[in-house]
Amino acid sequence: MNLNNLEKTLKDEPAFRLRQAKEMIYKNLINDWSEATNFSLDWREKLNQECPLTITAETFKSEDDSLKILLTLTDGLKVESVLMRHGDGRNTVCVSSAVGCPLGCLFCATGKMGFKRNLNAPEMVEQVLYFSRYLKKMDERVSNVVFMGMGEPFLNYDHVLEAVRILNAKDGLNIGARHISISTAGIVPGIKKLSDEPLQVNLAISLHAPNNNLRSKIMPIDKKYRIEMIMAAVDKYIEKTNRKVMFEYIMIQNVNDGDEEARELAMLINKMPKPLCFVNLIAYNATAVFKPSKPETIKRFKQILEKKDIEVAERYRFGRGIKAACGQLAS
Repeated sequence: MNLNNLEKTLKDEPAFRLRQAKEMIYKNLINDWSEATNFSLDWREKLNQECPLTITAETFKSEDDSLKILLTLTDGLKVESVLMRHGDGRNTVCVSSAVGCPLGCLFCATGKMGFKRNLNAPEMVEQVLYFSRYLKKMDERVSNVVFMGMGEPFLNYDHVLEAVRILNAKDGLNIGARHISISTAGIVPGIKKLSDEPLQVNLAISLHAPNNNLRSKIMPIDKKYRIEMIMAAVDKYIEKTNRKVMFEYIMIQNVNDGDEEARELAMLINKMPKPLCFVNLIAYNATAVFKPSKPETIKRFKQILEKKDIEVAERYRFGRGIKAACGQLAS
């Protein structure tokens, strides 16, 4: 698929032609320009040559109805993306923003593969389009998008925000901004820039440890952006946007799941505007030498946070059977 040339191809045409083309792509969800019968045969052939709509992807389906794709980009590189079906009408796509990741978090399979390149906005939108076409056959649609796949979104800030705008636009996929979330490992400049955006997207912080000593051992990025810097940026973000922030916390057995870590995390969160912060506990999905915390440990950790009046939830782990769960994506 190649949407980069769309506007260039239609630049000498009346403006309504571009609107028609976008409607075909994002509303009608066509797979090929031959389906765009409102265009002349010559134009359909030209568009198929210069702006092909074919998405090349290998699919994997899990026992919980999650769907993972291995998508081939125009340069031959590949990325993974996941559709999570919640069973209540919500369908969430987990989007990758890069081929690989430079951050090297020890618990993440993507970090192990190294970094190839960032994706451009159309390549991110393409992932959502694939699942939109898939769901259309069942008379369903993508309701939510999370930038929590391969890559660090805030190291590809401009292209990620461009993708968000396409996904949110009425002449795009028309997904509400409040149904779009961006997760960062704590890239402070990105948090600051997002606080100035006129988009009501959600912010998630991959924290995973309550102090710098522990966090730097499993997340090397902590050596550059310390927890104090991240929390100060989040505080300013909340002050400017009045939007709730989610702190993601992967539960790793005998690493970050003890009572002391729970109390430390509670102290850290309680310094923030409490009604606008919540914690999402995620049982570690096997990618390395670590083991996931035991269910009783997660329950106790959660109870300690709740006793400190912190809003906390445990995330359901979609797609483990096809290595599509949090931290497992790799191409």
